[in-house]
Amino acid sequence: MDSCILPQKIQCVYTSHYCEENVWHLCSHLRSKSVESLQSCFVVFISNSNRQIPLWAQKAGAAPEHLVVWDYHVIFVHKSNDGQSLVYDLDCVLDFPSTFEEYFDAAIMDDAILKEKFHRKFRVINASIFLNTFASNRSHMRSPEGGWIAPPPQYPCIQTNNSNTIELFISMDPVVGWGEVLDSKSFFQMFKKDSGVSFVGKQTDIE
Repeated sequence: MDSCILPQKIQCVYTSHYCEENVWHLCSHLRSKSVESLQSCFVVFISNSNRQIPLWAQKAGAAPEHLVVWDYHVIFVHKSNDGQSLVYDLDCVLDFPSTFEEYFDAAIMDDAILKEKFHRKFRVINASIFLNTFASNRSHMRSPEGGWIAPPPQYPCIQTNNSNTIELFISMDPVVGWGEVLDSKSFFQMFKKDSGVSFVGKQTDIE
């Protein structure tokens, strides 16, 4: 896939706290330019059963680590023919895109440094399948009182044959939804370049 097919970060459709929709629009843009490229592109939902997942290098986090504990997060990954994977994360302070190894080392890191309740799972879905199956009525962004937790995008809700499939993507239950659910080590092995690279654990004091 020619990297110029994807827009520059500043040109991307973006609404803070709606990462799943931002990534859907990135996939949609790619489909309009080169539908065959979707086969080497993946959407990755990151979450766990507690919906508490630490990620570093996030714009919403405080410097220097930019750490945020999200309930879930969504990124776009392209795996090229030479084996190098690139990560596109619109909520990240790293380069757009970053190599997978750079992103994993700076933003994800090894689960071994975390308490078990923070261990992440990764639902990996082919971009074309995501485009055809994802739908959200944004009800998950409503507070119990009915207000918005974060202001919604100005464009209409994304709809497919269903009005709301987002929970099936956020869920890390492998028997529901689409794609493959992986732990952090399997996720790293899936997208790392074949170069003997391995991740190194770092200390953290997240409670």
